[in-house]
Amino acid sequence: MTKTVLTVLGARPQFIKASVISAAISQTPQLNEVVVHTGQHFDTNMSDIFFRDLGMEKPAHSLNIHGGSHGDMTGRMLVALERTMQQVRPDLVMVYGDTNSTLAGALAAVKQHIPVAHVEAGLRSFNLRMPEEVNRILTDRVSRWLFTPTEAATAHLLSEGTNSANIFEVGDVMLDVALHHGSRVDDQNGLMQKLGLKARSFILTTIHRAETDDPQRLAAILRALTAASKDIPIVWPLHPRTRNLLDQAGLLSTVAGTVKLTDPIGYIDMVQLEKYARLIITDSGGVQKEAFFHRVPCITLRDETEWVELVEAGWNHLIPPASAHEITTAIARALSSTPREIQPYGSGNAAQRIVETLSA
Repeated sequence: MTKTVLTVLGARPQFIKASVISAAISQTPQLNEVVVHTGQHFDTNMSDIFFRDLGMEKPAHSLNIHGGSHGDMTGRMLVALERTMQQVRPDLVMVYGDTNSTLAGALAAVKQHIPVAHVEAGLRSFNLRMPEEVNRILTDRVSRWLFTPTEAATAHLLSEGTNSANIFEVGDVMLDVALHHGSRVDDQNGLMQKLGLKARSFILTTIHRAETDDPQRLAAILRALTAASKDIPIVWPLHPRTRNLLDQAGLLSTVAGTVKLTDPIGYIDMVQLEKYARLIITDSGGVQKEAFFHRVPCITLRDETEWVELVEAGWNHLIPPASAHEITTAIARALSSTPREIQPYGSGNAAQRIVETLSA
């Protein structure tokens, strides 16, 4: 008997993670997948070329829900997803990570007594001011299959009283993604060639989180990047919101004179820059891990991180971006660091293990 899996996605990182699991599902006769895109991240890059890059078909259902407050967005998604599930009548619903789409998908399913599979379960920042933390805790609480990426994530769930029979420590699906797509790029063409960059001789910066938009924090980051750019080229694909903030503050032209600014870039270009950077500076949760997968040191400009094992091993340097001096010092330290080799995220077969569990 074939099971129908309804997969709820809403943000570009979720599509990227789903690409390897969807590929595994397509090779499994016992499973049939229906993908729903909530529209949470309304992104012009979500075009045919994006899905071709990932080897995915376009979603069967697009709900076009984006904008508004967290409650408004999640509520509209809940209504639309409930209707979609009533139409598709899936045997299970799969959600990823910690977005509003994740929570809406889990709630819509469990209220209709449809079992939920949560990929990237058990992650905790222990900061309930983060909407993502609330989303992931509530999603974990109602899920039947909790696919954890690390021992630490499994331990979090067990400490919260989760039934161990519902926990499956499969490794991190992003390692699958990095191995698959990383093998498709080299340093001889693409964006690196366009920007005049050489392998292991530049810093990649990604800044997009709302909390980093604080004027004092942003000013500290700019001063540090300007200072570091005197010794090594820095490339910064600029989020539209951050670009507007810099423009309004009269800082855009200043930073553009020292840092290589680009518009948001495609997925394959991003993989190339991550793979061949000397150092990555980010406030993104996912980019921290992607840096490690490509064995590139990383500085994370946040107050906390879910990936503490990378900090402990010296791959990730956690720096709250309050002081330009502290960031500059961290850059120098990271560039000369010798991290300890670890393997906390499995063997790159998380997607296959997830599909085998769901098809059993």
